[in-house]
Amino acid sequence: MNRTNLRLAIATAAAAVLLAVPAAAQVESYRDIRYPPLPAFRIDKPLVYELKNGMTVFLMEDHEIPLIEVRARIRTGSLWEPAEKTGLADLVGTVQRTGGAGRMTGDEIDDFLANRAAVLETAIGPDAGTATMNCLKESFDDVFRVFADVLRAPSFSQDKLDLAKMQASARIARRNDSVMQILGREFPRLVYGTDSPLGRIQEHATIAAVTREDLVEWQRRFYVPNNVYLGIVGDFDTAEMKKKIQAAFGEWAKGPAASLPPPSYRKGPNPGVWFIEKSDVNQAYVAMGHLGIEMKNPDYFAVEVMNEVLGGSFASRMFSNVRSKKGLSYNVFGYVGSGFYHPGVLRAGLQTKAGSMAAGVEAVKAELVGIVENPPNDEEMKRAKDAILNSFVFNYDSKAKILGQQMTYAFYGLPADFLDRYRANIEKVTREDIARVAGKYVRPGQLTLLVIGRAEDFDRPLSSFGAVQNVDITIPPPPPRGPKVAKPAA
Repeated sequence: MNRTNLRLAIATAAAAVLLAVPAAAQVESYRDIRYPPLPAFRIDKPLVYELKNGMTVFLMEDHEIPLIEVRARIRTGSLWEPAEKTGLADLVGTVQRTGGAGRMTGDEIDDFLANRAAVLETAIGPDAGTATMNCLKESFDDVFRVFADVLRAPSFSQDKLDLAKMQASARIARRNDSVMQILGREFPRLVYGTDSPLGRIQEHATIAAVTREDLVEWQRRFYVPNNVYLGIVGDFDTAEMKKKIQAAFGEWAKGPAASLPPPSYRKGPNPGVWFIEKSDVNQAYVAMGHLGIEMKNPDYFAVEVMNEVLGGSFASRMFSNVRSKKGLSYNVFGYVGSGFYHPGVLRAGLQTKAGSMAAGVEAVKAELVGIVENPPNDEEMKRAKDAILNSFVFNYDSKAKILGQQMTYAFYGLPADFLDRYRANIEKVTREDIARVAGKYVRPGQLTLLVIGRAEDFDRPLSSFGAVQNVDITIPPPPPRGPKVAKPAA
């Protein structure tokens, strides 16, 4: 069939479909369009089992392309490092991969992976360590052996540790270059407390204090199979993969379970006004808030809908009122954050020109008051739920994403059917639920307010919001290197 005939056939078919639509189905406005309920959403489940040494394994076949992805999650994290060695966990996560493993140096692993178009990375975040690999199916056996060595027996070579420490110090030296980075770093410290593991930051001295022995001890303490969740997704046969996992990890000796007490933090509010002077910017950067909630909170789903109404999209109150109607910012945000092991942070704020700092603060505060005093109407509720539910499916549109979510829920102790219940829990949230959770978790009278900018350009003094406390972001210098040399006697 030539192109002309093909176009004619398509046009004829399209016309037939349009003519078949009843006249009653035509509407004059898009607002009058009615959609049928979403169909049932079925989420595939991975195979989950446990090795005799306590390692939990998740397997999910996906034969669409000849790739295999492996990810491990380990019970460890920077929240449990000594304060005087803040940055230790980050260094472990870096040098575990770059410092070599088994009989291979880090550079040899680089070449090995490059020759096979494979990726293998490790890292440690606040509350979990990770190790990931991705390779072609034909290279899996070889790459998986290296992955197992990296996870079980890293070398932590001194030269790569020295390099990682230099890179960490370079990041510390640059940490005040970005105003958004300053805001994102200093605001949680004001909420959680600077003495909390949630508020600590790396310094030159804490990085310098880390030794190779610290890395080896961290590995020994946390990296045992009963602290590891291993997930594999891709083009493989499950029975064969179970044999390969057993060969790689079955003889790994079980160790003591990780002792990870909940991190300490300031439990009460920290109301007040804080300021960071940045004379080289012509804008004001504003953040305000207080403690949020934990994901295990039964109000989590109602809070999620409230967040969507408040600041979740371009149709939200924050965007509509502060950004569009008042024209005070092109970047505005507001939501109650949630954490797995501790409360998240309610964060609201904006980036605006310095001359509208006070107006911007008042506008954001007004929206926080508004969500408490004026619950969303039916249209807002429908729009918020539709936005959450319509985007929900894209979080799980691949088996790799599903595997990752199932591992996350298991790792943090959430129900295995959390995904199955998510949609139903969102759909049943009511306006009364929003009014209740807004009144419970949004406290406009207890806000921590942080502003960064050039004070002389503000539309009115920051002190109009209360007594101002300055935040010191000076970077302490690196400790002196080498032994101290005694001065000769006079």
